[in-house]
Amino acid sequence: MKPGPIIAMILLPLLGLWLIWNRPNPVGNTPLRANAEVQHVRIGNSSGLIEVVLEPDGSNSFRFLLDEQPSPVLNDEAIKNLLGDRVHAQLISGPTNPLFRLFNIANWGSMIWVVVGLGGQAVFMSRFLIQWIVSERKRESVVPPVFWWISLVGAIFLFAYFIWRRDIVGVLGQSTGVVIYARNLRLIHKQTKRLARTDAVAPEGSEHGLDPASDTKKPGP
Repeated sequence: MKPGPIIAMILLPLLGLWLIWNRPNPVGNTPLRANAEVQHVRIGNSSGLIEVVLEPDGSNSFRFLLDEQPSPVLNDEAIKNLLGDRVHAQLISGPTNPLFRLFNIANWGSMIWVVVGLGGQAVFMSRFLIQWIVSERKRESVVPPVFWWISLVGAIFLFAYFIWRRDIVGVLGQSTGVVIYARNLRLIHKQTKRLARTDAVAPEGSEHGLDPASDTKKPGP
């Protein structure tokens, strides 16, 4: 095996891990407090995080980090007075939009990435349906080139989605797949070129009465 695919198999997962590690903080350069738990929130046209810290006395303190603008630290009573009991309860319990809860997102902008992930998964799954149909038509197990093309496209979409999700398991799985699918397509391309050269040489021998397989003259009529 050539070293190129092996090197790519190592570098692409490392690239995915690097992208996850260096993904910009959604609240800019504002550092989070020690031992803080965060939740994505959207209030009006602003989005960001709500930071919750358990204080030594057992109470909670809150800080909003919306559009890279941190608010003062607020306690539970201040949050209730500022937002009202109903909004306060919604923030603590999580997003109320059923789609947001289903896909574990905080705003409609994140839905774009969900569509990317779902689209990649749909493409990825369709490869088995296509392979099955082709095999049934030929009455034998066949892996057509389109199988590898679909696998490559689906893996790229899922790779990007898992980076957005900061899902290391998904990134590692799809990054190695991208290399394997691309390598299979490269091998198929080389094989097609070899067969084309063979087909181009064979007729030349036939024109002079030669048998391409034995390189001897064919018997006359």
